[in-house]
Amino acid sequence: MSLKVVIAILSLLQVRLLVGYPIKFREKFMQALFKKYTESSLIFRITIALILGVGVGLFASQSVVDWFVPLGELLLRLLKFMIVPIVLFTLIMGVNQGDVGGVGRLGTKTIVWYLLSTAIAMIVGIAVATLLAPGTGMQIDSQAVVEVENQASIVQVILSIVPDNLFAAFVQMNMLGIIFTAVTFGIALLKLRESPVYGNAAKQVLTVVEGLNEATMMIMRGVLHYLPIGIFAIVAGTVAEQGADTIASLAGMVMVLYIALFVHAGLYVLAMLVSGVKVGNFIRHARTPVITAFATQSSSGTLPITMNAASSMGLSHRVSSFMLPLGATINMDGAAIRIAISAVFAANVIGVPLDLMQMVQIVIVGTLATIGTAGVPGAGIVMIAAVFAQVGLPIETVALLAAIDALVGMGATALNVTGDLVGAAIIERSEKDRVIEAE
Repeated sequence: MSLKVVIAILSLLQVRLLVGYPIKFREKFMQALFKKYTESSLIFRITIALILGVGVGLFASQSVVDWFVPLGELLLRLLKFMIVPIVLFTLIMGVNQGDVGGVGRLGTKTIVWYLLSTAIAMIVGIAVATLLAPGTGMQIDSQAVVEVENQASIVQVILSIVPDNLFAAFVQMNMLGIIFTAVTFGIALLKLRESPVYGNAAKQVLTVVEGLNEATMMIMRGVLHYLPIGIFAIVAGTVAEQGADTIASLAGMVMVLYIALFVHAGLYVLAMLVSGVKVGNFIRHARTPVITAFATQSSSGTLPITMNAASSMGLSHRVSSFMLPLGATINMDGAAIRIAISAVFAANVIGVPLDLMQMVQIVIVGTLATIGTAGVPGAGIVMIAAVFAQVGLPIETVALLAAIDALVGMGATALNVTGDLVGAAIIERSEKDRVIEAE
C-alpha cells in the first residue's frame, strides 16, 4: 500500500469521525489531542518526528515535501530568534553568580578543555580514517567548480571578539562579539554591586536582567512544543534533497565519519566516568539537544535547547551560561573529525597518503580553523576548503564532499553539541569539588 493511499484513508477517517459531530465535540477532541501531545515526552515526540520525516522524505512526492519546508524554516527562525537574548542574559547572570577570580578560573578551564577536546577529535578522525582508508580508488572530477569563501585568519578571529560597533555585533550575529559584550557588562555589574555609591543601582539592573532571562526561558518552553514539528519538516526536506543515490555513492565516507564520531563519543563517556559525572542522567537529558542538532545542523541554533537541557540535568547556571554559548562558537569536535577524515579522504583520492608531518599540520591548522567558524549549516565545507588550501590538498575533492555535506554535517553537529554539554558537566564537577575542598 502506497503512502498516498494511507494518507487518503487517514484523511477520510478523520472526516468521518469529526464531520457531523457538534462543534463543541470537535473542539473538545482537538483540545484533548493537543493536551495529549504536550503531556507526552519530548524525546518521544522528537523520535516519532524523525521516523516520519525520513519516511516522508524517501517516499512522498517533492510537492508534498515542499509543503512541509516552511514549517522547518519556522523552527530555525524561532531558534535563531532566541539565541541573542539567551546568550546575553544568561552570560550576565552567570558572571554575577561568582566573583571576578571565579570567572577567570572558569574561563581558563573552558578554553583549555575546548582546545584539548578539539585537538583530540582531530587525532581520532585521522586515526580512524587512516585505518579504514576512505576514498581509495575514487577519481576526481577535474571539471568540478568549488566556490569557497575566504576563511578569516586567526588574527581576524581574535579581533572580531571585540566588536567595533555594539549594535552591529547583535545584528550580524557575531557570537564572539556578543559573548564579549555580555561578559564585559556582567563583570562591570559584578564590580558595581560592591560600590557604596552605585551598589543599589547595579542590583536593580541585575534584577531587570534576571527578569528578562526568566521571560526568555518562558518563551523557550513554548518553542519546545513546536520543536518536533519543525524537526519533522527539516528531516523530510533533507532526506528528499539528498536521496538514496547520493547516500549510496559515498556511503563509505559517511560510514567512516560516523564510526569516528562514535569513537569520540566513547571518549566523552570515559571522561565523564573518570570525572564522576553520572552518565545515565547525562544521556537522559542530552538526547533532546543532540537530536535537535542532528536535524538542524546548527550548533548555534540548538543553543536554546542545549541551555534547557543543562538546566534539566542539574548544571549550575553559572557554569552552563558561561560555557555553552562559548562552546556553540568555538567548540567544534564534530567539525574537527570531519576535517581530519576529509583530509585523509582527499589524500587517498589522489593516491598520495599523508605523512606524519602533514597529519600534525592538519591537527594544528584544523583545530585553529574551528575557532570562530559559524555553527550553522554549510560552515563545515568552508573549514574543509580552508584546511585543504593550507596543507596543499586538492580543492577539487571538496566538490565530492559537498554532495554529502548535509549527511555528515548532521552527525558532526550532534557531536559538537554533545561536546559542549560534556565539557560543562565535567567543569561543573570540578567546580563543585573545589567548593567542597574549600569547606
